[in-house]
Amino acid sequence: MSETQTQAPAPTRRPVVIAHRGCSGERPEHTMAAYRRAAEQGADYVELDVVMTLDDVLVCRHENELSGTTDVAARTEFAARRVQKTVDGVAATGWWVEDFTLAELKTLRCKERLPQLRPANVAFDGQDTIATFAEVLALSAETNIGVYCELKHPSYLRGIGKDPLPPLIADVHAAGGQSMADKMFVQSFEIGALVTLTQMSSIRWSCTQLVSIDGGPVDRPDLTYAQMLTDGGLRDIATYARGLGADNVLIFPRNNDLSRAPATDLVARAHAAGLVVHPWTLRAENFFLPPNLRRGDANAPNYLQLHGDAEADAREFYAAGVDGVITDFPATAVAARA
Repeated sequence: MSETQTQAPAPTRRPVVIAHRGCSGERPEHTMAAYRRAAEQGADYVELDVVMTLDDVLVCRHENELSGTTDVAARTEFAARRVQKTVDGVAATGWWVEDFTLAELKTLRCKERLPQLRPANVAFDGQDTIATFAEVLALSAETNIGVYCELKHPSYLRGIGKDPLPPLIADVHAAGGQSMADKMFVQSFEIGALVTLTQMSSIRWSCTQLVSIDGGPVDRPDLTYAQMLTDGGLRDIATYARGLGADNVLIFPRNNDLSRAPATDLVARAHAAGLVVHPWTLRAENFFLPPNLRRGDANAPNYLQLHGDAEADAREFYAAGVDGVITDFPATAVAARA
């Protein structure tokens, strides 16, 4: 690949706001309502995850198991589709996207994944169907919001004969080709899919390597994320990716009491390697925030549902030099940036 494909710009002075699964703090995740809400609130990108249907269409679900985010369990016509599978080493029983055609999936209705923390979102249950990747690209063309696409379980999908890269490339070509790709990032916790993507198409892609606090890429059992975050590992990432999508505790570790420790040097080291840094995931509920940013009566039964000072949370990450934040509440991150 050429140097221009992997050369990251200098760290931006204006961090981007990336709406995690859409505006998932206010609408059921990965619905067109959530994506549109993110665009309305001024997000720069809408983040989505793609998996593949039985008839090889990319659709937007965080996982390929459907019962947590749709009404499939209540649909008697699909009762026989419930099976156990092992995906990336984890066994689960449920209904799987790759066992349904797009037409069948479109009969399902989406629901809130975290009703215990986001009871207000339950009011929107049943209103949306499962969105396709192509539909989100059309929204991008309509609103000019960028698209931040995660390839979910690409090695697993290839193992069952469903490589997600050809339909991704085809959908982007159909939506404008390079002009659409210029508004996109493609991310994965795996390495191979990102490397292959940059080599198999005439489109120049901006890729982001996702990393977590522990474990490693399932397609590289010889490698841990910790090794990838050494100076040499970051330089290796920069040969095929433009961005680093880091678990936010890699930037601000938590102490035993869940308070936030001082920032690490990860952002500076990633910048030195030529990478932009987009941590995940900022959320507004007390449940997710460090104690000093929680608000409300700690004895109230809904205390963990209440929103804390999420603007201050975002400002801490901006002050640490990140190039953008991935958040469930884009309006809050936009306000904190202002």
